Amino acid sequence: MKLYRDDVEGLLLVTSYDADHVAINRERHEASLLVMPGHDVAPWAAGGFDALSEADFAQIRDLSPALVIVGTGGRQRFPKPVLLRPLIDAGIGFEIMDTGSACRTYNILAAEGRQVAAALMLD
Repeated sequence: MKLYRDDVEGLLLVTSYDADHVAINRERHEASLLVMPGHDVAPWAAGGFDALSEADFAQIRDLSPALVIVGTGGRQRFPKPVLLRPLIDAGIGFEIMDTGSACRTYNILAAEGRQVAAALMLD
């Protein structure tokens, strides 16, 4: 799905996504990634959903977002609660959803100027 805005200057927004890529400001990424306004796009959760670790969520915590939108691929899957401990201990809110929903939600919140991060997994 393509998502375009005319006023992306200064924001990192998802401009398209499907099962094998996510484009941030029209730059295609073919691996899971972490995106937050004001930061560089970073690789995230290289091993996929089944290999998620506390370290993956500590990477998000270190960006100090107020909220994290976690996209778990083509369907919503919930990580083990113990893996989310870095976010919980830091008081960072999180929402778990499929990656398409996460992309759309992230764009809305980022455009509103929120301190939101998106951790997006591909299938």
